[in-house]
Amino acid sequence: MTPPNPQAAAGAHRWRAALFMLAAVGMFALMDAGMKLLTAHYPPMQISAIRGGASLPFVLVWVLSTVGARSLFRVRWRLHLLRAVLGIMMMAPFVYALRTLPLSTAYTIFFIAPLLITALSVPILGERVGPRRWTAIVVGFLGVLVVLRPTGEGVASLAGLAVLLAAFGYAVSAITVRVLARTDSSQAIVVWLLASMALGAGLLALPQWVPIRAEDLWLIAGIGVAGALGQYTITEAFRRGEASLIAPLEYSALLWGVLLDFSLWNVLPDGMTWVGAAIIVLSGLYLLRRERIHLEAEHP
Repeated sequence: MTPPNPQAAAGAHRWRAALFMLAAVGMFALMDAGMKLLTAHYPPMQISAIRGGASLPFVLVWVLSTVGARSLFRVRWRLHLLRAVLGIMMMAPFVYALRTLPLSTAYTIFFIAPLLITALSVPILGERVGPRRWTAIVVGFLGVLVVLRPTGEGVASLAGLAVLLAAFGYAVSAITVRVLARTDSSQAIVVWLLASMALGAGLLALPQWVPIRAEDLWLIAGIGVAGALGQYTITEAFRRGEASLIAPLEYSALLWGVLLDFSLWNVLPDGMTWVGAAIIVLSGLYLLRRERIHLEAEHP
């Protein structure tokens, strides 16, 4: 009988984690494309509420079949309330930007989020960031300027700035997850974010609420399914693999953005957007590499 090979098993585990991560990115890209299609008929705050409400039933089925309902109520409510505000602050501006920006351009600007997370971890979490990582952060911001081109030739418009606001909200929200994860389950974190987004954004959207058209129900259902599957697969990816190995796969969203932009709206990124994307992605990958080296030094 052949003895088990630990290295082969670990390699297969990493491959499964990578496949889950790629699937998650694809699901979220399809969800974003669905929300972009809805921007032609509904205001951004209403679409944010629809996104939360459409995925919530599917996520609840996943939660009840895995950890049960009891884990949803042993949580730190104040931090969840903060995440509710941050979730709306992230989703509504992003949806607003999708009304005019191609998915690929919005994703390129949003890629600044990992750099923001590292930068904000210093004042919020008290973490130490060395000069090499600060350099990567600054270079990443320069890449965003290349995409925005604030001289007036680029997308330095309200839409571009809205994506930056969404990325900032996402970064702060991600830092709160680091704190919440010490006491709350992953399922509880996801459920209360979706529920608070559906309720909070729904209340804010009431003054301008547009009746939902029957022909859009299939699209809303698709957004719900894609969002729920994305949440499940990204949870599985981080459960099965090291964050430093699978996080770079988030950049595959740019390929999805280009494919969906061309397929649905017949548009492609211009040359400067590609240049800016390359700068931001390379900065992010270098930052992830430095963080992995830093962690290995702390925990040899």
